Amino acid sequence: MKITKKKTVLIVIIIAIIGIVIWMLSNPSKKNEITFDTAIVTKRDISNSVTATGSIEPVTKVEVGTQVSGIIDKLYADYNSTVTKGQLIAEMDKVTLQSELDSKQAAYDGSKAEYEYQQKKYARSKTLYDKNLISDTEYEEAVYNYEKAKSTYQSQKAELAKAKRNLAYATITSPIDGVVISRDVEEGQTVAAGFETPTLFTIAADLTQMQVVADVDEADIGGVEEGQRVSFTVDAYPNDTFEGKVMQIRLGDESSSNSSSTSSTSTVVTYEVVISAQNPEYKLKPRLTANVTIYILDKKDVLSVPAKALRFTPEAPLINPDNKIIDCKAEHKIWTLEGNTFTAHPVKIGITNDIYTEILDGVTEGMEIVTEATIGQQTNPEIFIGESKEQNPFMPGPPGRNKKDKK
Repeated sequence: MKITKKKTVLIVIIIAIIGIVIWMLSNPSKKNEITFDTAIVTKRDISNSVTATGSIEPVTKVEVGTQVSGIIDKLYADYNSTVTKGQLIAEMDKVTLQSELDSKQAAYDGSKAEYEYQQKKYARSKTLYDKNLISDTEYEEAVYNYEKAKSTYQSQKAELAKAKRNLAYATITSPIDGVVISRDVEEGQTVAAGFETPTLFTIAADLTQMQVVADVDEADIGGVEEGQRVSFTVDAYPNDTFEGKVMQIRLGDESSSNSSSTSSTSTVVTYEVVISAQNPEYKLKPRLTANVTIYILDKKDVLSVPAKALRFTPEAPLINPDNKIIDCKAEHKIWTLEGNTFTAHPVKIGITNDIYTEILDGVTEGMEIVTEATIGQQTNPEIFIGESKEQNPFMPGPPGRNKKDKK
């Protein structure tokens, strides 16, 4: 039985070797076989974009402050309150301001009385002086007293107007129609109007009209123009994509410095780009972070070809020896293949995003063009004998497998 089994295995191995030889003779190597990839000229959307991040902001936002120091007496608006222009939103304590006004009013009344007295005295002195009934000294004294009283009167008049205005500032009203998005004070809080006006409220005019202020890197800002289409998302609504357009490119740059562990400092320069954003459903809230895509190239339904087709040239070694070439003199051209003949077609190109290129002239929709050539690689089949326990000692073992120990 052992001899019969070994003979059977040997016969199987010989038959396998003969099969391999016949297969290799009947299938020539594909190492040098050349294949050509083609594509159909068709219409598609071509776009190229830059990305940036920004924040959602109201189009019109007013910070309401106070120009006088004092204590906040009453607040009539809170977060999310809808207010109208001229509506009372806060009052400051008026006791001190009213006392100052009363004092200025008294000073004004006194200066006015003095002014009117000196004015009449001056008028009489002038009449007497014109008739040579008083001396020059008396007349000059009357003029002096009149001018002094007039100056004091005008000064007190200005001080009274200021006191009235300060008292009016204690009544704070909304400057616009809108919604309160920030309240920075509490009742009883003391505010000091020194070199900087303290902010009490921030009011947004219309939350259905928002804008994105995006920081665009200096390397990308050259391609950004007003009117370009923009899409953006916010983390609050990851499944929604919002649309807008570039409204303004602010010339002032925003610079930030990043210091590494090696103490070298690099400055990142960005430019603010303002983007319109419709918000009819009030999903976009102030200060949300927006992930922005600005389409610097954007054309719809244009005739186009793969960009690599414009880089293809039928020359050795990417063609077969029996191929024929009909070339032309053109800056840009694409190739068609009919049978074994390559034909060049001059084309006029438009925009490109490095994947597809717009074709303005030279081809028609539906034309089949060559995009690239590939030189095939030889495939070496691996033939494995079945998992028998016995193996021809003269045949090499399969790669990656350990030879079995003979018993």
